Amino acid sequence: MAKTFLTATAALALLSSAATAQELTAVSFGTNWVAQAEHGGYYQAVADGTYAACGLDVTIVPGGPQANNRALLMAGRLEFNMGGNMLLAFNAVKEGIPLVVVAASFQKEPQVLMTHPGRVSSFEEMKDLDTMIIGDNGFQSYYQWMITEFGFEEAKRVPYTFNPARFIADENSAQQGYITSEPYAVETEGGFVPDIWLLADQGFSTYATTIETMQATIDEHPEVVQCFVDGTAIGWANFLYGDNTAAVEAIKADNPDMSDDQIAFSIDKLKEYGIVDSGDTLEMGIGAMTDARNQDFYAKMVEAGVIEDGIDIASSYTTEFSNSGAALAVVKELTGK
Repeated sequence: MAKTFLTATAALALLSSAATAQELTAVSFGTNWVAQAEHGGYYQAVADGTYAACGLDVTIVPGGPQANNRALLMAGRLEFNMGGNMLLAFNAVKEGIPLVVVAASFQKEPQVLMTHPGRVSSFEEMKDLDTMIIGDNGFQSYYQWMITEFGFEEAKRVPYTFNPARFIADENSAQQGYITSEPYAVETEGGFVPDIWLLADQGFSTYATTIETMQATIDEHPEVVQCFVDGTAIGWANFLYGDNTAAVEAIKADNPDMSDDQIAFSIDKLKEYGIVDSGDTLEMGIGAMTDARNQDFYAKMVEAGVIEDGIDIASSYTTEFSNSGAALAVVKELTGK
């Protein structure tokens, strides 16, 4: 554990001097749901002192069904917030909200479709199934892309009720889910391992689990933004590849319903599918973003009729902080790669 902490501190020291406890700047970060492994990098950076090493005292404010942390961010009650995918950022520009994505913790949207084992042999073949179990948000976003890109049918969609029973009982159906969650529920409740089709691997090219802040924070406190972005990247490296015991305990403290088995399953899937660390992060570091990726996703959403053309998406994000490679040394130290 000591080796992991020293590695994180050394990486941050390249960018900022060590801070004493009296000098820490207090900031709050709102998540988009209750505490879970998908938030592990943030909890890790708090637990092992990575944020503190560059001057921040970070408080994590969990989300949930009764919480609206994005509204708290816009009201100035949070300094940072966990976004979903880039559609939210694009819509903020459309609505004239000066909200900016400063890093992408997930290189891949963790959204999947599940089918029964061996029922289809390709993603496109899934459109021949009788039933597509998709929630309202998914129907209005990625399912429209699936219709445009692959020829899926609107009439086959039925609402997802966040219960896998219908899918488990019907082998001619497909159901939405997150790679870290619903497949685990099907395995435990249905007694079989579903086939998993990650939308990101089929061309749904958005970033996800983004770090959002307001333009005023960037203008007034760029060093705080850089510390939070770099600390988060290092936190994810240590959470995935190092000793994450303290972070896991912190997650369970904030969400007592979260089991060790669910957390272990989620971490395995994050690593197996390269949700956090793949593609551009191998050269640019965890949290990286590129103009090309954001433009590609925007063009696909315009073509699918999900969002209108002509939005200045360049103002919805910045790569000023995200591509520093802060976690590259940590990943190399912990994995040998």
